[in-house]
Amino acid sequence: MSKTEITITGMTCGHCEMSVTNAIATLEGVESVKVDHSSGTAVVTSSDITDEQFTEAVEEAGYQAVGFAKIDA
Repeated sequence: MSKTEITITGMTCGHCEMSVTNAIATLEGVESVKVDHSSGTAVVTSSDITDEQFTEAVEEAGYQAVGFAKIDA
């Protein structure tokens, strides 16, 4: 398992958080997702998911993933 912090633009409210959370949670290999619209980030614990897969999921929810950082567990 690894943790990834994704910087996401376009989120303004709790509904935005839920949309992004649901989109990321559908990816196979996601263990947990914590999205915060005020900081514009999502922290995801997962295995075997590429940044491109995260980007596609976020874009399907209507937002943009603009940065990725691995977090040491």
